[in-house]
Amino acid sequence: MAGTPTKSVYDIFQNMDYGPAATPSFATAQAWLEHHSRALGIFLDGKFVLPDGKSTRVLLDTKGAEVCSNMCATSDDIIQCVSSSVAGSNVWAGLSCSQRAKVLLRMAGVLGQHGQCVSELSELSGASCSVGVLVRLCQFYGSWAQLRDALITNWTPLGVVLVAVSDDCGLYSLMLKVLPALAMGNSVIIVPGLCTAPSSLLLAQLFMGAGLPVGAVNVLTGSDITLAVKVAENPAVSYVTCCGNKQDGVELCKATAGSGVPVTLTPNIGTTCPIIIFESADLHSAVDAVVEVAFKKKKEVHWVLCVQESVLSSVVERLHLRLSGLKCVSLSGDAERLLVDATVQQAQQQGATLIQSCAAPSSGALYPPTVLCGAAPSSPYVVTPSTGPLLPLMTFRSNTEAVTLGNHSPHGQAASIWTEDLTLALETAKNLSVGSVWVNSYSVSDPCFPVTGHKESGTCTDGGQEGLFQYLRPSSSSPLHRSSPSAVDYAKFGTEPSAAVVPDVTASAPKSYLQFVGGKAGKSVSGCTVPVPAPGGVSGTLAYCPDGGQKDVRNAVEAATKVQPGWMKKSPSSRAQALLSLARGLEANRTAVASAISTQTGLSAGHADLEVEFSVARLSEWAAYCDKIQGSSLPVPQSGCGLSIPEALGVIGVVLPDQNPLLAMVTVLGAAVATGNAVVMVPSESCPLPVLAFIQVLQSADLPAGLVNVVTGRRDPLTRALASHSVIRAVWYWGTAEGCQFLRHSCPLKTLLLCCHGDQDWQDASVLQHMWRNAVQWKSIWIPTA
Repeated sequence: MAGTPTKSVYDIFQNMDYGPAATPSFATAQAWLEHHSRALGIFLDGKFVLPDGKSTRVLLDTKGAEVCSNMCATSDDIIQCVSSSVAGSNVWAGLSCSQRAKVLLRMAGVLGQHGQCVSELSELSGASCSVGVLVRLCQFYGSWAQLRDALITNWTPLGVVLVAVSDDCGLYSLMLKVLPALAMGNSVIIVPGLCTAPSSLLLAQLFMGAGLPVGAVNVLTGSDITLAVKVAENPAVSYVTCCGNKQDGVELCKATAGSGVPVTLTPNIGTTCPIIIFESADLHSAVDAVVEVAFKKKKEVHWVLCVQESVLSSVVERLHLRLSGLKCVSLSGDAERLLVDATVQQAQQQGATLIQSCAAPSSGALYPPTVLCGAAPSSPYVVTPSTGPLLPLMTFRSNTEAVTLGNHSPHGQAASIWTEDLTLALETAKNLSVGSVWVNSYSVSDPCFPVTGHKESGTCTDGGQEGLFQYLRPSSSSPLHRSSPSAVDYAKFGTEPSAAVVPDVTASAPKSYLQFVGGKAGKSVSGCTVPVPAPGGVSGTLAYCPDGGQKDVRNAVEAATKVQPGWMKKSPSSRAQALLSLARGLEANRTAVASAISTQTGLSAGHADLEVEFSVARLSEWAAYCDKIQGSSLPVPQSGCGLSIPEALGVIGVVLPDQNPLLAMVTVLGAAVATGNAVVMVPSESCPLPVLAFIQVLQSADLPAGLVNVVTGRRDPLTRALASHSVIRAVWYWGTAEGCQFLRHSCPLKTLLLCCHGDQDWQDASVLQHMWRNAVQWKSIWIPTA
């Protein structure tokens, strides 16, 4: 080309510059937008709807030019949309598995036919997604639609599912939730973000062309996440799932607290992910990958580079070489430029040195790719990284230090490991608390792998067979109970002082029980007690138990935290033997425990003995579960292999129900312990005696001290203590509607299992599968071979 300087092969290899990028063409997408006059409405009842006089929201491209305007749905639109989705759900769920599969597989063909328009529109809108990836999603979930009744027996679809995403979320993340919901027979209401709105509307149109029934997919666009809140408040919505940034997800959870609808989050935007380079890595490939993933124009996550000290100089040298000549990256505006400048200045003040592709312009919304060498783990720009092309670099000496740095972030979405030592890679991957680990690769995904965001990166599992169950309920269970929020004062919930207890030292005084913390029976920290009421509303006091509080929960969590990592690493057979020892101990104490059940509940001796018998069998069932349900090796898109592994959540807080106090307790205890978790249990405030009698069994069982803790007292204060403890990863709660509402509002990023209706059938076999799935989180490990 005239005017273009000619470079020799030597120059190209020395500079390692990319070739000139082809100018993108959006002709097909522009034609589709022009066909809609660049004014997009909502997608309702199988067609586009754009009434006059509606407020709109404008979408701009990267250059500030207007792409289109999106209509903001109103309350009337929401009512019509939900009504359409209910009708669509009835039709869609009434089809056979084969008929639903044909529609989704036909959608894969439609995407292939109109892939150019989908690809161009998603890129133009800032939600770029490969059409091949969308086709793969349709094929995968089309096959699961075919096999649902054969491989997932005795489960039924939920009904109407709401899928909401934030403005900065990608199209792939959205469709990873829409397609499995459809495959299981649900109808879906999509509330897209600003960037995904045009692509969502186009895909909804293509779904109709593939034969999806009218109403099975509806799209509502709006100004922000408050639209999703208004849709979720409709009693016909059975399930809500949200992905994108954390702020929108938390707002959605808090706004829907008390409505009775389950809400799960996948906050995959803005999280911090480590890249770990060991001395045994192919440094050239590792550095190329770092530059490629860390300095993209649009990053969904923030990367932190961790390099082993022995190869730091080599990595820095290669970074200098690869960064030289790279162009400045466009920022969103002057405000982001000020934030980036402040972060770099702060890093230099703390001793960091810079590796930059070129000198930073004095002003303007451009900044060169920059590596901040010598970062400390506690630095603000490492804990909460800034936007822009900045990459903190930290060093480590051993594998243990690498894992510590990798787990330093409150997020747990993904990590990339670079080493040629497979043993080291697998050991590191196992110890990292993240949902996806890529070995000598990065940002690889496939729907066949179940992935759960760890820590603050998610409360549900997406992908694989396990990711389908969030859109199903056991066929034996009743449909969702919706409710209206109560007037709960979140600041005062659980802070009421306990009633005074008059001392009774007579010979006929009720017995005083002890709680069980750290392997020892003892009183509460406060030394106070609460009376245990007689059954059936009869006046009188059966016994006294310790009035536990926040300090007791703190002590129990501290004991559980010490023992849980070691318990998680024990073999499944070892955990099974420990549960069998619990079953034998309960059988040996059968008479005493049955007597406690009869005294507490008023049941006859025969019925109480039958509950003990069921409980012994339940512990034996959990022992059998330990080594029967494990992960697997799954095919990957490229050459190599992938591992899917269920892992323990950590420490689980449990507030036990009033009905079936013993059977319920051993069911949740068995689920937690069998999967490698530690547990802090709060017995029913009105029926604690069977659990307190079980403490004698715990004392003689072959369980590590601190693995199982029992803190007694008033339900609300202990619920508040469990919710506020940062180490507790999940809370399982059976109690009042106010308690459920408080938990949903106060800890949206914990995994919550909430029930306030008391209709749980603890003898149902499906309870075991349901509890097991709530007790684990999934990790995928990608190991390429070429």
